[in-house]
Amino acid sequence: MTPLLDVRDVSVRFPLGGSWFGAKQILRAVEGVSFQIAAGETLALVGESGSGKTTLGHVVSGLRSPTSGSVEFRGEAITRSGEKPIQLVFQDPFSALDPRMLVGDIVAEPLRIRGGVSTAERRDRASRILTQVGLPAESISRYPHQFSGGQRQRIAIARALISDPQLIVADEPLSALDVSVQSQVLNLIKDIQESQQIAYLFISHDLGVVNHLADRVAVLYLGRLMEIATRQDLFERPSHPYTRALLTSLPRVGRGRRLPGQGAHGEIPSPLSPPSGCVFHTRCPRAEKLCTEQVPELLPVEGRTQLAACHFRGSGP
Repeated sequence: MTPLLDVRDVSVRFPLGGSWFGAKQILRAVEGVSFQIAAGETLALVGESGSGKTTLGHVVSGLRSPTSGSVEFRGEAITRSGEKPIQLVFQDPFSALDPRMLVGDIVAEPLRIRGGVSTAERRDRASRILTQVGLPAESISRYPHQFSGGQRQRIAIARALISDPQLIVADEPLSALDVSVQSQVLNLIKDIQESQQIAYLFISHDLGVVNHLADRVAVLYLGRLMEIATRQDLFERPSHPYTRALLTSLPRVGRGRRLPGQGAHGEIPSPLSPPSGCVFHTRCPRAEKLCTEQVPELLPVEGRTQLAACHFRGSGP
């Protein structure tokens, strides 16, 4: 069966201008990433800041072309031009909304660009979609600054929904919101998926949110996939040392299962000069000489459902 989204061996590299005193450098933002998303599924993409999550999200949504590799939606290539059944919800709901436009015009903008829909119909659909995301219909006649952060994110979600997308790329959609508002927006995202069978590529660094929302989780580090697993398997039996390090950083109340020696030490290296072999070996608590010399492949873990890019995949707690 053809997946809804098929990302194959995608790499994104940015050449940085050289000078009289140095050669041009290459920033390797994403390296050889492959994954699939089924209709109605939520795949969470997690990792530290600088791991390439947002860049990959822009490639999937068609905002950026990959340096190499391909992205297909229902078997057809995604391009930067043309209508796409994919929408993007940005991290900061305030900067994502034009402060000079009425909310109704902001939400209806995808329909105006697509064409073939009258002004009256665009206004009516904007009113209905705002009601669907929990805002009063009269919001169409107000400006973004008249709303709270959580309400502005609902407006951004309404804009994404109005063109009936089959996939939404949600790039840290909760991180700019107060904790008290995050749960409301998160529940809205889940309700929309259940009612409309929309798939999500949910980009986040908050593993607590991911545990609540995702069907599967892809772990990205320095532009490379470290592990892909179902939510339950990843949280209960992580196969990659980096995944275990991320889970170790989760706050726990009382005597939890925090394991000593599982955390990552040091800072994430520069993508301008990634480590040889396994890119995580400079911070890995169990790295050996092999890890510095050979890049591990993303392969199935014996006896488990997940894939891991580790020479010692599946070993450990």
